[in-house]
Amino acid sequence: MDYDGQARAEKLSRIIITLFGAVGLVWGYIIQQYSQTVYIVGAGFVLAALITIPPWPMYRKKALNWQKAREVNESGDHVNMKKGKKK
Repeated sequence: MDYDGQARAEKLSRIIITLFGAVGLVWGYIIQQYSQTVYIVGAGFVLAALITIPPWPMYRKKALNWQKAREVNESGDHVNMKKGKKK
């Protein structure tokens, strides 16, 4: 998951939980059952977790280009890959 994907997942998670919280609060107030509010908010947490925790492809659109690993000689010193000199 890249940085933009993390931001997208966090925003989506907040929207889902807020929406389910508001709906749960209104529904619980209408039927006068706080337990229904808790169940609806819990369902929102589960849905948000299923949508945002796994690294879905929609969160990996802008992959980072990582640097290549440096070579290490027997003594544990890093070797400069371009010039072959020790650092």
